[in-house]
Amino acid sequence: MDIGVISVRYARALLKSASEAKLEAKVYAEMQTLAESYLRVPELRFTIDNPMLAKDKKEDLLLTACGATAGKGKDSGVSELTSRFVHLVIEEGRENALQFMANSYITLYRQQKNIIRGRLITAAAVSPATEQKMRQMVESKTQGTVEFQTEVNPDIIGGFILEYGTYRMDASVKSKLKSILTELKK
Repeated sequence: MDIGVISVRYARALLKSASEAKLEAKVYAEMQTLAESYLRVPELRFTIDNPMLAKDKKEDLLLTACGATAGKGKDSGVSELTSRFVHLVIEEGRENALQFMANSYITLYRQQKNIIRGRLITAAAVSPATEQKMRQMVESKTQGTVEFQTEVNPDIIGGFILEYGTYRMDASVKSKLKSILTELKK
């Protein structure tokens, strides 16, 4: 069976269980932490895929990657649902697809809650008020909630670049200068 199909099925089941338990936001945060752990620590994937590593060690490692502080259960900082999900995935021998399951859960959650990812790139840091105005503008256009990420990139010289969904508005000085240079070369 295709790893994409498997990961989406597990993610749907997790989202359904989380919704029924009213834990979908907590599990969403844990799946984001897990996905981020896979990106920041590439060795995690190789370690989890290692057949010589005991299942309980894999489970402890994955719960830590989900944000657990110490041990299992309520005191660990990870929801009981996520803990049970990780245990099930390992017992079924599907731990090699857990990164994809986490990303699939994130995608499904965003679709369900109408969350759009947005990114604002500026040459210098912007005030929280300016960031909030940009967020409100995007939310009014998309009729959804925006997860906004701001980034400072001095290479754009001035202005800003706003991205959300498939939309990109480039109002940077760098792009304006490039278009003027292109016109002059004609």
